[in-house]
Amino acid sequence: MYFIANWKMYGDLKTLNSLDKVIKFSKDNRKNKFKIVYCPPNTLIRPLSKRLIKTKIEVGAQNCHESENSGAHTGQVNSKMLRNVGAKYVILGHSENRQIGETDSLINSKIKSSIKSGLKIIFCIGETLKERRSKKTNQTLSLQIKKGLKSIKNKSNIIIAYEPVWSIGTGLIPKSEDLIKSIKFIKKKFGKKSPKILYGGSVNNISISQLKKISVIDGFLIGGASQDSKKFIDIIKKTYI
Repeated sequence: MYFIANWKMYGDLKTLNSLDKVIKFSKDNRKNKFKIVYCPPNTLIRPLSKRLIKTKIEVGAQNCHESENSGAHTGQVNSKMLRNVGAKYVILGHSENRQIGETDSLINSKIKSSIKSGLKIIFCIGETLKERRSKKTNQTLSLQIKKGLKSIKNKSNIIIAYEPVWSIGTGLIPKSEDLIKSIKFIKKKFGKKSPKILYGGSVNNISISQLKKISVIDGFLIGGASQDSKKFIDIIKKTYI
């Protein structure tokens, strides 16, 4: 079971002190087979990876440039650079980035370069509210998978995060039966070699009571609630209660 913390544009060096509670919790609960991954802003990847060096908690990035090589890309960071400072995962295709211009083709290039750099991919897919109301959820998911993973044969380092766009940051989550249908549809697209499927979108210490009952979910991509160590720990605890 994965618990991936997407800190988005949040945190500074002082914020890292709050992780001592999570580190202790992780060490005290090693019997439960869950994996914690923190994806902070790029500015915190190196200091966070150093802080977690003697733990089983891993570090990821929130995005990267598609180029494998250095170049004239002001303000950009590629997958090799992220790997070099301690990242082992990278979130790609998040709807917040799709909404500012990332296309399926661009995401595909980022996934390819990240795999070559040795990063594990958290590949986000999800439909908008308009697409859901038009009953185009499966069509949207199918297209995002097809284009985003085009020409990628080895998918062993890819995790899928199903994040309905309309659910992110709204406090709304899909009905259990709808969520089960969507995740089963995604798994069916991959056949017997389906990757782990996570759910993201308004995951918090309240909604987890409903979400944990859905056995087809392999973990959670958690946004705002992961910025608070107590809430993040509560989510993990309640998953196993």
